[in-house]
Amino acid sequence: MLGAFVPVALKNEREHDGGIAAALRTARLLGAVGATPKPYLVLADDNGKDPWRTRMAGRIPAAASMSTAEWAVFATGANRLACAVLEETGLRTVFHHHCAGYVETPEEIARFLDLTDPRKIGLVFDTGHFTYGAGHACVVEALDRYGDRVWYMHFKDCDPQVAARARAEEWDYFTALRHGVFCELGKGSVDFPAVLRWLAGRRYDGYVLVEQDVLPGMGVPKESARRNREYLRSIESSFV
Repeated sequence: MLGAFVPVALKNEREHDGGIAAALRTARLLGAVGATPKPYLVLADDNGKDPWRTRMAGRIPAAASMSTAEWAVFATGANRLACAVLEETGLRTVFHHHCAGYVETPEEIARFLDLTDPRKIGLVFDTGHFTYGAGHACVVEALDRYGDRVWYMHFKDCDPQVAARARAEEWDYFTALRHGVFCELGKGSVDFPAVLRWLAGRRYDGYVLVEQDVLPGMGVPKESARRNREYLRSIESSFV
């Protein structure tokens, strides 16, 4: 067990107490697993619930981020939750930036990290969500930017043709998802050999999870997992 996902509508202060209670219930179960390194509580926004952010996922304009006051509420909720989880269970929290949520773009990710406690909250860096949310930004440059806050990795690829069509035809997040914007590893634009070299250079010893969306009509999940494993084996030399 590497971690467990807990969505919380952090922008809404009224949701904080309930979110903390849900996170603690989950963290208690995780704490009983006894893995080494310890699993993480994976915190995220309540993604896909805001109609505008869901409709604009993958093309969020720079001026559309939260206000200063909203960021303060969002970060306070995340800090409170991470502190409660750490104090009661000894587990650390990682935040999952995610398309169709309030932390999607490179600048939003950086703002969130600036406003949260680096001792208690890290980043689960998702290569696919970053690529779709950032447009043409370089994943390795982002990893350099976020640096020591990257505690956990999600390997996910992004099909550039589907992403471009989604932007051109103004698809919402779920339409892009159904069209396979997050393709199998090695079939999209994420430079995974470069990501592996970055991890090796940083002596990263945390978890890496392959996260693959397999929706109806996209094939058999087991076969998709096999192809992803074969792709990763084919680039193992990138560590050297």
